[in-house]
Parts: sequence; C-alpha cells; structure tokens
Amino acid sequence: MMLAGLALAASGGMAQAADCRDTPEPQRDWSGCNRSNIMINGANLEQADLRGTDLGLSNLDAAVLKGANLEGAKLGRTSLAGAVADGANFTQAEGYRTNFSGVLANGASFRGAELQRSNFTKAALAGASFEKAELGRVDFTGATLGGNVFAYANLARAKLKGVSTSGPLDFRGAYLFLTRIEGADLSMATGLVQTQVDLACGDGDTKLPAGLVTPSAWPCRFD
Repeated sequence: MMLAGLALAASGGMAQAADCRDTPEPQRDWSGCNRSNIMINGANLEQADLRGTDLGLSNLDAAVLKGANLEGAKLGRTSLAGAVADGANFTQAEGYRTNFSGVLANGASFRGAELQRSNFTKAALAGASFEKAELGRVDFTGATLGGNVFAYANLARAKLKGVSTSGPLDFRGAYLFLTRIEGADLSMATGLVQTQVDLACGDGDTKLPAGLVTPSAWPCRFD
C-alpha cells in the first residue's frame, strides 16, 4: 500500500509538471505554472487559465489572449506588443516594465495590477478598468481610451499625452502627481477635482471638464 501511495504521488507530480509543459492553445490551463522566459509570440491562448502563472521575461507579442484569465500573473518585463486581449482579466497582475504597446485590450480588467513603468502606447483600451492599479510612470501616449475607470489608481508621472478619448474617464481619488496630460481631452472626465489638476502637467491643448480651470503655471512645463 505504501509503494502504491508513493507511485500515485509520483505520477501526480509528473502529471502536474507535464501540464505546465503543454503547448499553448485556447483554454489551456497553465494556472500556477512557471512559464517564464518563453518565446510564444503569436500563440493562441484565448480563454486560457493563466491565474498566478509566471510569464516574466517572456515574448507574447501578437498573442491571442481574448477572455484569458491572468489574475495575479507575473508579467515583469514581458512583451505583449500587439496582442489581442479584449476582455482579458489582468486583475492584480504584476507587470513591471511590461510592454503592452499596440495591445487590443478593450473591456479588459487591470484592477489592482502593479504595472509601474509599463508601456501602453497606441493601445486600444476602451472600457478597460484600472481601478486601484499602480500605474506610476506608465506610458499611455497615443492610446485609445473611453469608459475607463482610473478610480484610486496611482498615475504619478504617467503619460496621457495625446490620448484619444471616446467616452468618460473616471478619476475618482486618483493620484495625478506630475501626470502628463499635454494635449489630452479630459472634458468628459468624471471624479476629477481641481487639486488633482493642479498636481498634473498639461498645456494649452489640455481640455478639462466644466468647472475646472487651467493652473496659472503647470508644475512641469518641459521634459
């Protein structure tokens, strides 16, 4: 009986390891796996279970992640440039210096994610939630926004220069210390108050909601 138990335990361990080594495909279950430093650009992981998966230092450029669950995934220095991640769940993901440039992540959730210094330039993010996310020095330059929630997010020194906005942005309680909003149309923003604006960095092309005024001097007029 003891030998049988040991055999079952060993086979169970091997099965788990084998699962983590399986090739990427739609609905793949890699939850909790260590898949760091892998090159799977263009892979199809639609609706995959990637909860808590370590994908750090990996290349997922142009990968399909629609509806995938990446809650708590590790994405440090991972590249998802041009990936299709509409409706994906990045809640509480750890993504320091992650490359999301050109990503399609409409309706995705980044709630509570740690994304410091990540790159979202020219990303499509309509309807995406960044509530309570850590977005210090994140670059949203040229991104398409609309219907986004940034409530209680840390946007210190983030770049929102020239973003395209098709709907309201919720900035309730967001921290906008030296946030770059040059050329940003925030006229439909909600939850934005004057003290937040006074901390941010805009220019003559920045548009603010009714009732808010342009500061007499922005804190950082030049780079």
